[in-house]
Amino acid sequence: MLIIFSMILAGCAVGPDYQTPLLAMPSHWSQTDATKSSRPPDLSRWWMRLRDPVLNDLIEEAVAGNLDVATAKARVREARASYGQAVGALFPTVTNRDMVTRTNGSALAPSNGSPPAIGTSAQPGSGATYTLFQAGFDASWELDLFGANRRAVEAAAYGIDISEQSLDAALLTLIGDVASDYARARGYQARIALARRSAASQEETTQITRDRFAAGTASAVDLANAIGQAATTRSAIPTLQASYVQTVHRLSVLTGRPPAALQERLEKPAPVPRPRLPIPTGIPADVLLTRPDVRLAERRYAQYTARIGQAEAARYPSASLTGNIATAGTQLGDLGKSSSISWSFGPTVTVPIFNAGKLRAAVEIAEAQRDQHFVTYRLSILTALKDVEDALVALGQERLRARALSTSVEAYREAASLSQSLYKAGSSSFLDVLTAQRSLYNAEDALIENQILTAIDYIALNKALGGGWDGSVDTSRPETVDAMTGPRPVRPN
Repeated sequence: MLIIFSMILAGCAVGPDYQTPLLAMPSHWSQTDATKSSRPPDLSRWWMRLRDPVLNDLIEEAVAGNLDVATAKARVREARASYGQAVGALFPTVTNRDMVTRTNGSALAPSNGSPPAIGTSAQPGSGATYTLFQAGFDASWELDLFGANRRAVEAAAYGIDISEQSLDAALLTLIGDVASDYARARGYQARIALARRSAASQEETTQITRDRFAAGTASAVDLANAIGQAATTRSAIPTLQASYVQTVHRLSVLTGRPPAALQERLEKPAPVPRPRLPIPTGIPADVLLTRPDVRLAERRYAQYTARIGQAEAARYPSASLTGNIATAGTQLGDLGKSSSISWSFGPTVTVPIFNAGKLRAAVEIAEAQRDQHFVTYRLSILTALKDVEDALVALGQERLRARALSTSVEAYREAASLSQSLYKAGSSSFLDVLTAQRSLYNAEDALIENQILTAIDYIALNKALGGGWDGSVDTSRPETVDAMTGPRPVRPN
């Protein structure tokens, strides 16, 4: 016994102790100036810099009502409960055992007709019946000699971290999706409005051409081209309208509502959100702390390192202390005074002698799983670095493209105005008007698309840097979810 308790006090736990891996990281982002990118990124409620109150409200509603986030919250509660289970295995367990039996004395009573004494054998006798009351306690304690239970607690603690990082990752994805779809929805509205304005302008030109054709100063070819161009521009509107409605449907579902719930609310057009640029990006090592998917992968690696110790401990002897005390009597009041009492106490030692290599194989499986998660952790870092670099180059190039498109729109707008005036005066051919109007429409549509992509690239950069919800998320209580109205808190009876 002295040896056993010495091992307990020593806190022996087999298996490797986890240490956070140190991995080489680039010193700066390739798409930024190394002297200006060292300032940590400000990811706190980054979507506020898009300066759109409707978007801000939608994000808060999505955080409260999204069903994927609700699932992630439930997994946090599950992980915390699992940790409580693992901690409970470190302590003794005591159970109460009470029993009342009605016995036929013809089978169990001794020959004098009285109930059999505890610990004596019954003999066939009289046909009397009697009641036997029994009460007792059983206790057991598994001695964690080699740290199997402590490694289980360690793994469960990492499990809480994993569930919390999964919740953060769900929030990051959700906020990015809401912001991106909102930018697309406003972009579709702008493109629909542009198509209608352009079609109306082209129809005015068509009417001028029809009048000139009637007067014999324009050809049938000019009239056909004018009608065709206006109709082509009009034909883009249904496709854009369908894309807009489908985007609103996605937004509604992201907030936990039916698909058509936001149609009336977003019906009034608004500009495409424009971010404040540039934004600080920090250094590549920041993603180790800010990206929830990277932190999640690191915690999984830690968890599976702890599980090696669990598997290793199974190869060593295990010991437990068990005991019980019981009392019995024919009257309920006798249990505390005139009853018979029995008790037992002692250790149990189990030693694995032969198992055909199963326990060693279990350790090797745990080690292989740990190595897999280390590779996954490294891959998550590379993916995070790639995401940031991709977003930086995309955002930078869209900003350059915006300047060229703005110049293009101004030039084509002037050309369209001049050609229209000259055509009315009969000093220019219809081909000039047709070309200028088509070019202006394409340039303005491309500029709107550039505004959408700039907003989406800005959103992608903040997601890549790990920007998510920085407010408190209540995971302490469940919610009931109504697919038609969204989540509502459970009210006590």
